[in-house]
Amino acid sequence: MKLNNRVALVTGGSGSIGGAIARRLGAEGAVVAVSYVGFREGAEQTLSDIKAAGGRGDLVELDQRDPDSIENCIRVISDRHGTLDILINNAAWNIGIPFPDLDALTPEVWDRVLETNLRGPFLLARAAASLLKSSGCGQIVNISSAGGISPGSSSIAYSSSKAGLNHLTRCLAVAMAPEVSVNCIAPGLVEGTRMAGNLPERAAEGARRQAVLGRVGQLEDIAQQVVTFCTATSVTGQTIVIDGGMPGAMR
Repeated sequence: MKLNNRVALVTGGSGSIGGAIARRLGAEGAVVAVSYVGFREGAEQTLSDIKAAGGRGDLVELDQRDPDSIENCIRVISDRHGTLDILINNAAWNIGIPFPDLDALTPEVWDRVLETNLRGPFLLARAAASLLKSSGCGQIVNISSAGGISPGSSSIAYSSSKAGLNHLTRCLAVAMAPEVSVNCIAPGLVEGTRMAGNLPERAAEGARRQAVLGRVGQLEDIAQQVVTFCTATSVTGQTIVIDGGMPGAMR
């Protein structure tokens, strides 16, 4: 097993992408802490799947808009496991607001998106830095979006938050080197996820139409890329897009 006995925190492990990542890490031998904020049932199902496949893990509650909750989450992991080797910043929030509808993008919506999707991952990396650095094999993988590379997603706020996360990845890669590698995955449309459900249909149809492979991003490919990043020894500060090959995100 590639990640045997390494301790991983997957934020938003109650959702589709987070769940797929958590299950794959568990299958590779990692001890997986699955976080949730409101959808405990989803996190319990993810953990049940991990254990049914012979893996190990536990649940931890985390509201990444709340700095105290972040500090408590990392403290709980430290108390339970004594270390943290892998941080997967997957949890995010979006809402469907077409780009031209500027009035609907209120300050309250903007703040919630940016606090969850950009400030939260930074605060988690900051809180976990000592554990990750001392582990000897620290890895952070941020889950961003192709909407952070080209201007198209569920909202301007979402695209802006993910563009910030892409650059935060590069900044943290410099700040946390050489002990910790920091990389990023930017999925495009992934059918059947909650995020996809909040995407305006016009944008979703455009993603399907433009994907040169004839299919959009796949959960299995995202989870596999997480493992690839977490087992690499000379890769950091990189963002890879998984979207079926949309020309707008080919950079």
